[in-house]
Amino acid sequence: MRAIFMGTPELAVPSLDALCDVAEVVGVICQPDRPAGRGLQLTPPPVKVRALERGLEVIQPTKLRDGAVAQWILDKHADVALVVAYGRILPRAVLDAPRHGCLNVHASLLPKYRGAAPITWAIVRGEKETGVGLMRMEEGLDTGGVYAEKRLAIDPDETAGELSKRIAASAAELVREALVPTVEGKLPLREQDHAHATLAPILKKEDGLVDWSKSAREIHDHVRGMSPWPGASTRLHGKTLKVLRTRLVDAPVTSSAERAPGVVVVADKHRVLVACGGEDTIELVEAQPEGKKPMPARDLVLGRALAVGQKLG
Repeated sequence: MRAIFMGTPELAVPSLDALCDVAEVVGVICQPDRPAGRGLQLTPPPVKVRALERGLEVIQPTKLRDGAVAQWILDKHADVALVVAYGRILPRAVLDAPRHGCLNVHASLLPKYRGAAPITWAIVRGEKETGVGLMRMEEGLDTGGVYAEKRLAIDPDETAGELSKRIAASAAELVREALVPTVEGKLPLREQDHAHATLAPILKKEDGLVDWSKSAREIHDHVRGMSPWPGASTRLHGKTLKVLRTRLVDAPVTSSAERAPGVVVVADKHRVLVACGGEDTIELVEAQPEGKKPMPARDLVLGRALAVGQKLG
């Protein structure tokens, strides 16, 4: 079986390796190199790096609708294209170029969380379970039928970055187990129930802003869901404070401070507690002041940057 792989970030690398185990990979398509790091040096995406290590041919088109990519796939006589976090919507000509079309590994249990950031939004919205699915691609946004899937429980303190690593490993297992049977027509297609679809839109920097009026659980889910990007953040002394890690508080908290969302109600060498919506309180475990390194929240107290009665946000 001759296959094309389309993917870009680190999440997709294990699936590329898996595809090489079950098919002859005749080409790899990923997004162009981008500036990265403090020096904004042009940096190749992880999939490109891995593909070149394997001696695979790589192209990085800036356009998909001019017919060149579709013709390149046709010239490769590809039986199938596997798409994993490529990052762009494919036009009909590209979808139809491989003999058996394009298959996508999507990081959710469809029809939930269609779109660009399913891992993050599943955590932010408090899901206890997610997964990966091998699906048929069509012109709609993750609307095609599903051939196979794997389910994963989400740990209540797991970040999006941590979950992404587990998702990547499960995606690779799914490719090894289900890709060939799917192409050979041995797996049934489950059409999605579009009435129950939810969206996972692309992340923006402002999505990381913490809303202290929400419940402690919602804030905790938001913080871990936004890690590592765009990162949860709030304001302190007119500057950005990145909220890196929080912890739910079991027992009721008494304080001399007047309660309001975002107000620091406990601040000592042991812990920092912040009032949330209703009667909730959350512990601020780790934070990063603007221009400084990450630190335990209690160090902000010792450095007199935080005190009881101060308001975040």
